[in-house]
Amino acid sequence: MPLGTLDRSPPPFFRQGLSALSKLLIYSTLALVLMVADARFAITQPLRVVVAAVLQPIQWLIMRPIDVARSSGSYISSVQASHQARDELSRQLSVLGQRAVQVEQLTLENQRLRELLAMRERLNVPGRAAQVLYDAADPYSRKVILDQGLAQHMRVGSPVIDETGVLGQVTRVHASTSEVTLLTDPDQAIPVLNVRTGARAVAFGNPGINTGSLELRYISANADVQVGDLLTTSGVDAVYPPGLPVAKVVKVERRGDSAFARIECEPVASVNGALHVVVLAPLTDSVPERPAAPEPVKKGRRP
Repeated sequence: MPLGTLDRSPPPFFRQGLSALSKLLIYSTLALVLMVADARFAITQPLRVVVAAVLQPIQWLIMRPIDVARSSGSYISSVQASHQARDELSRQLSVLGQRAVQVEQLTLENQRLRELLAMRERLNVPGRAAQVLYDAADPYSRKVILDQGLAQHMRVGSPVIDETGVLGQVTRVHASTSEVTLLTDPDQAIPVLNVRTGARAVAFGNPGINTGSLELRYISANADVQVGDLLTTSGVDAVYPPGLPVAKVVKVERRGDSAFARIECEPVASVNGALHVVVLAPLTDSVPERPAAPEPVKKGRRP
């Protein structure tokens, strides 16, 4: 067979149908027709429902890890937010607690100042307000330090009172501070008057264990003194104005082996917690001086 008669084209190993361009045009037209028909007549709606029902479990299984991750993230965020809110509320509660304590202290201080001002107005003796700085360092005495001294014309011997009664007496004056010896000091004494009976006595600081009390000494065992009697200043010492509350009788002990009764009194003033006080002018400024004794008449010699 001559070579020129042979078919040089390759044999068709695969059946070839329509060309790629023809397929593209056919499928594009079919898709366009289906979209128009679905939009117009909803012909694929049942198919969509069936496919959605079949794919829903698969979709749920696929979404579970994502949902768990989202839930974990939201839980961590909520825990952090709750901790921050708790810390903020704790801080606000602490601030409100401090403010409540300050308001309570200011209210109590305002009440005491009002009572102190009312007592000062009832007195005819001039006085000045002062503040207690601290207690004296001596453990064997009962003294406090005020914030006024020589610069404010403080004087030794000035009575010191609070809103309820007598606290003590100024015993030492420095440049800017003053030392006040309280009534309960063992070396302090004050003349008092029993309001119920009108009897006079002298109250001393109790040197015993109960250093916050007073003691009436040298009172006979049959004296008319009862628990609850109010003692006020008598004014005979020319230091304290008369009529200031000093103490109340809390214990009367009459012993058969002694001619004197043991009488214990509790101070009316806040000797352990006074903050604001009034320092009165000493009564020696208003007491007239004692007249000088007349000189004895010298008898002349007889001539």
